[in-house]
Amino acid sequence: MKILGLETIVFAVEDIASCATFLTDYGLIAKDVNEQGGRFEALDGSGVVLAHTSDDSLPASVGNGCMMRKTVMGVADQQTLDHIAEELRKDRQVTLLADGSIESTDDSGFAIGFQITQRKSLAVVGEVSNLPGSPVSRPVNALGVDNDAEQIRPHSLSHIVFFVPDPVKAEAFYVERLGFRCTDRFEGVGPFLQPAGSLEHHTHFLIGAPPFMTGVEHFTFHFAGPTEIMQNGSRFIEKGYQAFWGPGRHILGSNWFWYFNSPFACHIEMDADMDLHDKNWEPRSALPGADNSQVFLLKNRPKWSPGPDSGHNGDYE
Repeated sequence: MKILGLETIVFAVEDIASCATFLTDYGLIAKDVNEQGGRFEALDGSGVVLAHTSDDSLPASVGNGCMMRKTVMGVADQQTLDHIAEELRKDRQVTLLADGSIESTDDSGFAIGFQITQRKSLAVVGEVSNLPGSPVSRPVNALGVDNDAEQIRPHSLSHIVFFVPDPVKAEAFYVERLGFRCTDRFEGVGPFLQPAGSLEHHTHFLIGAPPFMTGVEHFTFHFAGPTEIMQNGSRFIEKGYQAFWGPGRHILGSNWFWYFNSPFACHIEMDADMDLHDKNWEPRSALPGADNSQVFLLKNRPKWSPGPDSGHNGDYE
C-alpha cells in the first residue's frame, strides 16, 4: 500500500487560544483559526488541527487524558485509498467522510484517517556545512546562520509515538494490514515503523505500556538541519517554554532532536536529518536506555559572555 506518511494530527483542547499561540511560537502557520480551532501548517501543508473538546464530530479519545483524537495519513492515489478501505472493512467500521477521506480505528483504539496526499512539494535544500575538500558546500559569502532571521518554519510533519498496551498486536496491525515495515526496534519496548510509500526511518514508533498509559508520547516536525533546531529551540525557551530532553542526536534513525513539554498531554519534538532506508535495510534490535538512544546529549544553559560574572554559564555542554 502506498501510504506516504502522516499529514495531520487532530487534538481536542479546552483553551484554543493558548494552544494556538504554542503552535505558532513553535513555527507552524495558522490557517483559518477562530475560537473553535483551526489548522496549523508546516511549509509543505502537513500540520496540526485544533478543535474544542465540545466538538462532537471528533472521534472519541482513547482515554487516560489523551488529547489526540485522530491521525490522518496521506496515500499516493485513489487505488490505495480504496484498497485500505476494503482491507479494514473486513473486521471494523470504515467511514467515508465528506472530503473523500476515510476514517477507522487501529487495534489499539486510536482513530486513524487516510486521504489522497495534499502535501505540497518543496524545492529546498537542507543544511549544508563547509568542509575543506568537500564538493558540496555553501556558496562563497553565504552565511551559515542568521541571528536576525524571522520565525523558523518546520518543513513537514515527521512522526508520532504511541503508548500501546500490546505492542505485538499493534505492530501486526500496521505491518500486516497497512503494509508498514519495521526498520529498527527497542527490545521489549516496540518497533519503529515505516510506511511502504516512504523511505524515512519511521513515521510511527510504538512503545509498550500499561493500558492506563495508552496515548501519545510525542509528535514532531522536520526542520532543515541542526542549526534550525538549535536556533528555534533556543528561541522557544526564551519565550518561556520548557525543554524536556535534548538537544542531541538519536542512534536509531540518526535524527537530531530537542523535546519540549506541550499543552497537548504529550511532548513535542523538533527533529532534523533522519536516516532513509529502502527494502535492502536490515532492521537492528537494541536494548532500551540512554546508551542506545542517543549518541550524545547537550545541555542548554544561559548564554555565556566573557568577564568576571561569566561563571560556568556556557551555552551548551
